[in-house]
Amino acid sequence: MSLPGRLAIIDVESTGAHPVRDRITEIAILRVEDGEVVARWESLVAPGQPIPPLIEQVTGISDAMVVDAPPFEAVADTVAALIDGCVFVAHSARFDFGFIKNAFTRIGREFDAPVLCTVKLSRALFPQHHRHGLDALIERHGLVCAARHRAMGDVEVLWQFLRQVEAAFAPEVLARAAERAMKAPALPSGLPEGTLEAVPDVPGLYLFFASEEAPAGGRREPPLFVGRAQSLRARVREHFAPHARKGRDAELAARVRRVEWIETAGELDTSLQELALLRDFRPPHNRPLERADASFALRLLRNRRRAPIYESVPIAGTDPASWDGLSGVFRNRREADNLLRELAMLYRLCPRRLGLEGGSGPCTAHGARRCAGVCAGRESIDEHDSRLAAALAGVGVKPWLWPGAMRIVEHHAVSGRTRQHVFDRWCYLGSVADAAAASTLAASAPRAFDADIWRILGRWLAVPAHLGQVAPLTADAG
Repeated sequence: MSLPGRLAIIDVESTGAHPVRDRITEIAILRVEDGEVVARWESLVAPGQPIPPLIEQVTGISDAMVVDAPPFEAVADTVAALIDGCVFVAHSARFDFGFIKNAFTRIGREFDAPVLCTVKLSRALFPQHHRHGLDALIERHGLVCAARHRAMGDVEVLWQFLRQVEAAFAPEVLARAAERAMKAPALPSGLPEGTLEAVPDVPGLYLFFASEEAPAGGRREPPLFVGRAQSLRARVREHFAPHARKGRDAELAARVRRVEWIETAGELDTSLQELALLRDFRPPHNRPLERADASFALRLLRNRRRAPIYESVPIAGTDPASWDGLSGVFRNRREADNLLRELAMLYRLCPRRLGLEGGSGPCTAHGARRCAGVCAGRESIDEHDSRLAAALAGVGVKPWLWPGAMRIVEHHAVSGRTRQHVFDRWCYLGSVADAAAASTLAASAPRAFDADIWRILGRWLAVPAHLGQVAPLTADAG
């Protein structure tokens, strides 16, 4: 036989994508022996938790439909009997297998079976194609689905696909492809079955936790690590790949017992949410953040005789509209001194007058001809400080290009997520779902400068293609 002689073709629907946190709402199984369907079974399952509106919209399964359905423990014997002695077949099989295995674990029972993934089988047989999701298979092979995203409808599609490929390929070719499709991935020892397969292939943030279950009562748990990715699935898997298991990466992977993720609408949404999480939790495996609440700017004190000839002005939480004669944005004294040293080199400024060097008389830079000589009476204080003022004028917060608040609209076509981020004078006012809410936010939220937000927005706006996502804010925005 080119395919295993006994197959249990399975699909589960659930309350979400997480194999530990979410629960099964429907199961369908076709048991196939020697190419013939010998058993056909499907059942709704009471999940014991609400079905989110988005999931109901996709699957058509509502809370009302499962209110009288049996819980998993009531159908567990039937499921086990139908799969017994068979190869477990599913599309993205480790996802469905993870839900079934975790459902058995919750009722104190063991479950295992060899697994054949039809995504991997399709990739092995049709390497010329890039898309191998179920919708792609339906379109490419002319398969008929009576009820997409319902368990039996999807199972029937897989059975059609298996019959097609068995008819189209030589037995030895199909046998090799099936062997590749049954090869189990290296699973991190601390993670539940199906975790990596459940992570979506969309942009967002991922969080690693040391505990297997989230705290009860909605309490927030500090993560071990917060990461970001354009493809969550690919990046999370990289953390647990054999080549990555060394040093600090190996230490982190060994501690992870749970993976959570946050899907985002785009790069800016990811950056804003990442910053909030890093500030809230200070994960031990992330690089420590600088204190944004200590940020300051410099104000030049013209014609002051003694150094320093500027003052540090705190700017964290202030409205940039109130700033007067400020230059630069610094999180610590080191950043400010580094900038002043750079300006001194570029404009032949005096390190002593800038407060970077002590003593009296000519500075060390004057002897090396890198200082124009204010310290040696070779130029006036006004000449020196005018040059410094001109140099500082181009440093720091650039003028705001819009007459008031503006919104940045991000939308991700795959996840369907849309966010509108509202900014005014480099201050982040918040993120909302639509333009009307953005206008309300702009009219009510206070302006409070944040150095990290300023840097994030500045980098994002520096990409010319992003400017097309900037939209005006008006009272009747729609």
